Amino acid sequence: MTTPHERLRELGITLPPPPPAAASYVQTRLASIGDGQSLIYVAGQISREGDKVLTGRCPDQVSVEEATRRARLCALSILSQIDAAVGLDSVFEIGQLIGFVLSAEGFGEQPKVMNGASDLLVEVLGAAGKHTRAALGTNALPFSATVEVAAVAVVSTG
Repeated sequence: MTTPHERLRELGITLPPPPPAAASYVQTRLASIGDGQSLIYVAGQISREGDKVLTGRCPDQVSVEEATRRARLCALSILSQIDAAVGLDSVFEIGQLIGFVLSAEGFGEQPKVMNGASDLLVEVLGAAGKHTRAALGTNALPFSATVEVAAVAVVSTG
């Protein structure tokens, strides 16, 4: 069976370093659910490449395709946070994503944008990457980021 790190290598993807918290919160929090498993809550990860926050409203300032790529980058940060906290090999399943897209008035294709994050998780984790999801439009995000995605996953801790 292919590990998540092996799958990342096959896809030619390098996980970014986990970004530090930008305010008074932690990036991950474990909550035990028993039998050696925990929920890991991953704080919202904003669209960034390296230290640069990728900004702009969809679709008038940033195309749907580019916003989708930026959602994918958020998912990479989620994987990076999980890897730093408990290791990707411990992921049993991704339970839920909640995604926010900085949206122009009347824009309604947030689910399409969020497919960037969802698809990446399935590419890397296979069936364990399937999840429930909310895709929301908003008129403001931290640092004017295009996309922000938070996650909850079930991980093995025992």
